[in-house]
Amino acid sequence: QVQLVESGGGLVPPGGSLRLSCAVSGFTLDYYNVGWFRQAPGKEREGVSFSSSDGSTQYADSVKGRFTISRHNAKNMVYLEMNSLKPEDTAVYYCATVPTLTSWYLGYSDWSGQGTQVTVSS
Repeated sequence: QVQLVESGGGLVPPGGSLRLSCAVSGFTLDYYNVGWFRQAPGKEREGVSFSSSDGSTQYADSVKGRFTISRHNAKNMVYLEMNSLKPEDTAVYYCATVPTLTSWYLGYSDWSGQGTQVTVSS
């Protein structure tokens, strides 16, 4: 049974940091592209960061230089380090497997977790 379980969300003041974790099971992480997506109330889901099975990464322009995606295949874990957080980063963040980079740009994913809430507010 495929599962992706996100954790690490919470309330943080502007300028703060959070580290999201995604525990995956039911498939071999090594062979899959993964991504982080987010969806804020009333907005479309958007791709935040992407990690390909061969190690390359991509970021949305809005988070470039502030967010870092990483993966530990042996531990079946995917991470999102978020620094210099802004109120506009407030959203539910999802970890997901992604067929291609193009699908990530379009906000499409295959298997996805339930999400973790990130709220940036003073």
